[in-house]
Amino acid sequence: MDSIVPENPAASAPELATRPQPRVWKFWGTLLWGLLVTAAMFAAQIAVVIAFAMLRQGRLDFAALVQAASGSLTISLSVIMGLPAVLLTLWIAIRRCGTPYTEYLALRRTSLRDILIGVGGMLVVVLGWTLLSRITGREASSDVMGEVLQSARSSGALWLMSLAFCVAAPATEELLVRGFLYRGWSETRLGPWGAITLSSLLWTGLHLQYGWFLLGEVFCIGLWLGYMRYRSASIWLTILLHGLNNSAAMVATIWLGQG
Repeated sequence: MDSIVPENPAASAPELATRPQPRVWKFWGTLLWGLLVTAAMFAAQIAVVIAFAMLRQGRLDFAALVQAASGSLTISLSVIMGLPAVLLTLWIAIRRCGTPYTEYLALRRTSLRDILIGVGGMLVVVLGWTLLSRITGREASSDVMGEVLQSARSSGALWLMSLAFCVAAPATEELLVRGFLYRGWSETRLGPWGAITLSSLLWTGLHLQYGWFLLGEVFCIGLWLGYMRYRSASIWLTILLHGLNNSAAMVATIWLGQG
């Protein structure tokens, strides 16, 4: 795998010789590590499903796995368990570069101005797609998500589902996509805008359970999150925006389900 030395090109030769320089993975290194991180995330999530199948059904076959995977408690815990798997795999990848973990992933504070801009832009994107759905008669929400949330409410697991989809999922996806993938690809020939576009496409691919109309909305949200990552140089901001969007979507889905 390959890495580059992108930082502080104006430093003097003696300083460069005596101070180890932070590095980032380039295009293929970022892609390969990204695939490994994604595989680790799915492996952790599948392990939860397997554990529930064994505990509840006492067997491990396709039917038992499908039944276990449909439970709101299983879904919530599998989403949550994806976060430590991603954190650990990213730590291994970044450690090999010698760059501080927090610096590589842009785990730094942001400003109130960027928060307000980020929230405002997210509202424009979401409301724009909602208006488009009304005009075209397309579904603006996922039936699958509605069923899962209703199941969580009836089983008393709505709080855990909220933790999973409003905290764990945004943190997991942002650390991988706008944190790791964007950082590596933005320092190649792709540049920031190419990295934003490509990472948004891959992020959209993680949501193939939705129809094509909702996938278009996901892609546009990804572009906005990518821009805010570029503007603020903070992954905490995109985690916050992602979490707020998921929270609003959950509230809207539950409210529509009651109507």
